[in-house]
Parts: sequence; C-alpha cells; structure tokens
Amino acid sequence: MAKASKKKSPTEALFFIQNGYLCTTMKKLIIFDLDGTLLNTIDDLAMATNHALAENGYPTHAVEAYNLFVGNGINKLFERALPEEARTPENVLRIRASFIPFYDAHKRDLTRPYDGIPALLKLLHDNGLQLAIASNKYQLATEKLVNYYFADTPFIAVFGQRDNVPIKPDPTVVEEIRKLANAEQAETLFVGDSGVDMLTAQHAGVTAVGVTWGFRSAEELRTYNPDYLVAKPDDIRLLLGL
Repeated sequence: MAKASKKKSPTEALFFIQNGYLCTTMKKLIIFDLDGTLLNTIDDLAMATNHALAENGYPTHAVEAYNLFVGNGINKLFERALPEEARTPENVLRIRASFIPFYDAHKRDLTRPYDGIPALLKLLHDNGLQLAIASNKYQLATEKLVNYYFADTPFIAVFGQRDNVPIKPDPTVVEEIRKLANAEQAETLFVGDSGVDMLTAQHAGVTAVGVTWGFRSAEELRTYNPDYLVAKPDDIRLLLGL
C-alpha cells in the first residue's frame, strides 16, 4: 500500500523503495535517458573518440575518463577530451568529422543493455505505461541503437540531439514527449544516470529517478536531490508498485 510522506532524501528513498514504498502519484509515462541508463555505451564511445583524437594528433584517454566526459552531447564530449589549449570550435568539428563515421561503424562492438533492462521495459509496457527516450546522443545514432537493441519495445518517442532543439537539461524534450503522451507532470517519471538528467526532470517539473548502475556515481547523483535513487532496474518496478 502506498504511503504518503514528506519528500525523502535519495538515501531514504532507496531504503523506502526496497521496503515497498511506492510513488504516491500514479504514473502513465516513463522517459528514459539512453547512454548509462538503458545501454552501456561507454567502451564504444571511448574507442571512437580516442580514434578521432589520435587521427588528429591529440593524446587519448583511458575508458574510465569518459564517464565524466559524456552527458552533454558529442560536441561537449569532444571539447572535454581535447587538451585544454586545443578546445576551439574548429578542433571540435575536426574531431566530430573523424568520430561520426568510425562510431557509426563500431557503435555496437561492445555496447550492451544493462542487465534487467529488457525485462523492465517489457514489464512496464505490459502494464500499460507509455515509454520514451530523451538522449543527448545525436539523433541518428540514438535511433539506430534503439532500433537494434530494443526493437520489440514500442516507444512513443525516441529523441536524441536534434537541430534547433535545446539539449538536456533544458526541459523542452520532456515537454514535447508529455504532449505526445497526454501526460501531466505528476504522471511522468524521468529516469537517468547523471546530474544532467536530474536537472532535466527538475526543470520539467516531473519525478526524477537517478540510477546508480550508469556512468556517474551515487554520490554525484545525491548532490542533485533526485526524488528517488535506485540501484537496479527492478527497483523501478517496486517504485511503481508493479
């Protein structure tokens, strides 16, 4: 049985999820981030960026460094990966030109859904929830990865970084998806692994769920005060009372 309470800290929220406390408002729309939330893409992103850096004469990075480079779109990824003195718009475009064809050819080499994600998506859909994706990955790669790994999931929207649409944490993409789903703010859950995602949810006025299996740490997520913090996909089922 759901119990109403004052807003909990993320640590308390995780405790309450594990002990059967539910969202106090019924949800009809779940919006997911992609990289670090549904798919572990970090190895392929690192490989492609390192290829582009080396091709243009710049030093490369360990895969682990890319956990902090990603999250704000690929141009920001390239800016962060470049040496500080080389972070010019022109160099970002050079890296992008090398990255895109390589990543397109290798984006599925090591990328995989996180354990439990396919089952969670099926369960949510089977229970009548509308599902969508809001990513800062460029649109073409977002569509291709989703169509490959989640072909059986009927998302109502799959949105990546698109021309003339501001990227997260701007709330525009969430508002656009809510209109498609005819869902109110209180009926919408936004699930992501980064501070960018938590800010997106807050700016959009929807419930923020931070996941700790992705690219950023639980400690970092806590600084953004998500409504809930979950450690495994099945916690989202528990949170929704399914």
